[in-house]
Amino acid sequence: MEFRYLPMTEDDKQTMLRSIGVNDADELFSDIPSKVRLKKPMNLKSPANEGDLKKELASMAAKNANLKQYHCFLGAGVYDHYIPSVVDHVISRSEFYTAYTPYQPEISQGELQAIFEFQTMICELTGLDVANSSMYDGGTALAEAVNLSAAQTRRKKVLVSRAVHPQSRAVIETYAKGSGLTIVYIDTNHGVTDLNKLQKELNDETASVVVQYPNFFGLLEPMKEIQTLLSDKKKTMFITSSNPLALGYLRPPAEFGADIVVGDTQVFGIPAQFGGPHCGYFATTKKLMRKVPGRLVGQTTDEDGVRGFVLTLQAREQHIRRDKATSNICSNQALNALASAVAMSALGKRGLKKMAALNMKKARYAKQRLEEAGFTIIYDGAFFNEFVLQLDKPVTEVNEQLLERGIIGGYDLERDYPNMSGQMLVAVTENRSAEEIDKFVKELGDIN
Repeated sequence: MEFRYLPMTEDDKQTMLRSIGVNDADELFSDIPSKVRLKKPMNLKSPANEGDLKKELASMAAKNANLKQYHCFLGAGVYDHYIPSVVDHVISRSEFYTAYTPYQPEISQGELQAIFEFQTMICELTGLDVANSSMYDGGTALAEAVNLSAAQTRRKKVLVSRAVHPQSRAVIETYAKGSGLTIVYIDTNHGVTDLNKLQKELNDETASVVVQYPNFFGLLEPMKEIQTLLSDKKKTMFITSSNPLALGYLRPPAEFGADIVVGDTQVFGIPAQFGGPHCGYFATTKKLMRKVPGRLVGQTTDEDGVRGFVLTLQAREQHIRRDKATSNICSNQALNALASAVAMSALGKRGLKKMAALNMKKARYAKQRLEEAGFTIIYDGAFFNEFVLQLDKPVTEVNEQLLERGIIGGYDLERDYPNMSGQMLVAVTENRSAEEIDKFVKELGDIN
């Protein structure tokens, strides 16, 4: 059989054309001037049957370096983590992967409950009061947090650490243009936000301070000191972008006075899949609950006292009063949020903490082995599962040779920081074995 589906026949086409009162398909395009219409067949290959097409696509896909056949030390926001097998089983159910928005709670209780559980677990990890039902990705969530801080404080100046992910900073800049915000970047000192420069820029016109914890270089920011600097700036908001897996071990940002915590849950149940799609989270205080972008799921009881779930804080301005909207985000990543919720549930509190600890332990083993091999680690501060390595050769050149040896190397920091030539951001997750780490160190030594 050549078709996976039943295509329409020529008789089907003629029946439809007669029904709408036209003689042929060309009449459907009569409003388009003939001079702009294509007069010849498109330069495409002849269509293939399903079997040949699948072989061709499989051959093309095999050219990609995948995480099943390569040892990956690339992080920088997208990581190779353990995914419990139950995740794929649940998200492959048709009632989940075909669902979009659960506007009708009477037929969407399963999805609504899953999203509610996602929100609850994000609140537990961040230490904050309320979380939304997910956003497109971590960068979008961070930019939305910046916009919220400007709207809430009615200020236009935002201080952003240069240790925040460069791609997230780019999204912030895009949002800032439309909102008329002034973004002031705070340089780093020994890999973390320079507190002296932060203090100089901090004033009564500052809407918010944005840091990443752990930051882009894998280091832990001086959160307590930043909290102290902000203590006498009552209106200035503290925004933190955090890897939620790290929060399974580290003190939650809420304990340092963070008003908004955002991030990406790719680390829970979502494959790297060439950089997306992912799932952003957005958590904040009860005070800001009605300013949260996207949607929230609430728990309630029906008239018989039975537990149920609904989209709450509706009607949202994004749907109805658009001129008063706090955000242009009207959707979420429900399927990926479900994957993250299932992964977190499967791991449990102890499993999640153990997974975070394994990341820290294996990253420190890799750092030690590299130092023993004569490599220089740039920063000596506390870190989670990433650190910066100095090479003698360009990182791009080294990574090309590593790839030939079955290893996906770290991130070339010179791409975003011109003064960091030859510096590689190395990520080590719980999926890397001691043997794989030792091989990475050996091959890196041979190449460098």
